[in-house]
Amino acid sequence: MKLLNLQPTFHVSNFELSKEYQRRTQYMNRSLAFISIAALTLCASQLCQAAEKKNPEANKLAVEGAKAAKDQDFDKAVDLLKKAAAMDHKYGDELSAVYQQRAYAAAKDQRYGDAINDYEEALKLTPQQAPRIHEQRAAVEMKIQDYDKALADYSELIQQKPNEVKYLSYRAYIYELKNDLQNSMADNEKILKADPNNQDAKARKQRLEQKIAERVTVTPPPRSPTPAPTHSPAKKKKP
Repeated sequence: MKLLNLQPTFHVSNFELSKEYQRRTQYMNRSLAFISIAALTLCASQLCQAAEKKNPEANKLAVEGAKAAKDQDFDKAVDLLKKAAAMDHKYGDELSAVYQQRAYAAAKDQRYGDAINDYEEALKLTPQQAPRIHEQRAAVEMKIQDYDKALADYSELIQQKPNEVKYLSYRAYIYELKNDLQNSMADNEKILKADPNNQDAKARKQRLEQKIAERVTVTPPPRSPTPAPTHSPAKKKKP
């Protein structure tokens, strides 16, 4: 399976920042590949058990949907599993897994809006899988430079795992791109507290400190007040 090509499509003035983006992109590629395989495995394993359950029509649709997903006919798989889930809500997990598979395929084909919509549907079906789905969706949002939405996804992940260095690193990076230096520094300090030898965080701290210093303008000292000139009263002319 080919990985998503999440190469940067924007220019960053700082060369170190550009290299950091490439490292994060490579990680997201590996993460998406692993997640997509895990989703399909989940779908197949659960549907093997489904055949023994009580609703034969829903079981039949679900098994057909799993086969379609295996053949990468994701539109057909979603349609069949939606029908199965309407008959029996227990198939919602399988439908979510296929939505995630279809989202991955859409992102690979550069249909990023379709991918984000499918991740949204998956999130509605399986909120218990929110960390995985938020992470997948954020990778797509980063690709299309929708940093506000990516920031929201990583912030949601950090609420669930406040000390997760990976998520803090992504958010600090986005804050830096948005020139929100104070928030980037705050996340960066949390990273260094958890991992004092983190080289990315050390490099980012130097950049941020330099940028913050450049923002500080030197205010000249106040000038001493100059006394107002005094005027002698005009003399009256003698008649």
